[in-house]
Amino acid sequence: MIAECTTSLGFSLTPDDIVRAVKNLPSSPRVLPRLKFLLGDGNSSMHDIVALVRLDPAIAARVLQTANSAYFGGGVRYTTVDEAVNRVGYDQIYELVSYAVASQVFVRPVDLYGIEADDLWKMSVSCALAAEVIAERTRQDRSVAYSIGLLHCLGMVALDEWALRHAPSLRLATVGFPLEAVEAERAALGFTQADTGAALLRNWDFPPEMVEPVRVQYAPGASVAYRRMATLLFAAKWLRSAICTPNNAETPPLPEAVQLEVIGLTPTALAAMLPEVSRRLGAVGSLLDVSREAKPRTGRHHFPTAAKAA
Repeated sequence: MIAECTTSLGFSLTPDDIVRAVKNLPSSPRVLPRLKFLLGDGNSSMHDIVALVRLDPAIAARVLQTANSAYFGGGVRYTTVDEAVNRVGYDQIYELVSYAVASQVFVRPVDLYGIEADDLWKMSVSCALAAEVIAERTRQDRSVAYSIGLLHCLGMVALDEWALRHAPSLRLATVGFPLEAVEAERAALGFTQADTGAALLRNWDFPPEMVEPVRVQYAPGASVAYRRMATLLFAAKWLRSAICTPNNAETPPLPEAVQLEVIGLTPTALAAMLPEVSRRLGAVGSLLDVSREAKPRTGRHHFPTAAKAA
């Protein structure tokens, strides 16, 4: 728990204060942990999956849109969630719903950090895919890894929404992987976007196995119970950073061998995963027909609620 402290802004603040103050974030994407549970239960049926997707109008609409895309549709128009989920298939529905959540959450630039919406979306999805690849190689929970990768920078979104109203001139400089904007965040706020993201996920009733790796993403060794997943996220962030580095910038230095030991990876093995993560990221464009339908909007605006987004 982060203690309340006086910030450089001149008043006391905690991550929970941020969560309580932010009113325009989307509704909780609770479908992710619940969907993970259903997909991990051999007794779950497609009917169970459909019933869950239908609980969130925005995500249901997104699944329908994707099923009707050029990639899946094949000239056939699907009008119900049942048809859409069956068309997409059991094996891909978790990824599809996760991408739908990302499309709902990461829809505008975060001026606080100087990150455009397209870049934020790419950061989130590439980290999710990187976490998935590492989980497959290190025998960790693939669905949990994917989710924490997808939502690892959610705190930036919440802080940016808060700053828009309470500190509109505030800007936080990043130094890149691994510490990013930690120094600037702590100087201005007393805590980091990781602390804020974890507070938001707790508020959304996500389980500790997903909350804690997000909270300690800058210091994975700080967690005992969730150190392996936290280290996985740390490694996935390197892959994400390498993929998202502009062409004229240097790739961030690889993590040290000792930082990866707990998950049984070497820096060389981590670097060798780059082509696979890049391939999967490229496939996302086809899966969602991003260029025509799902490209994140870049204008500054408030988040819609799930109901309004539908």
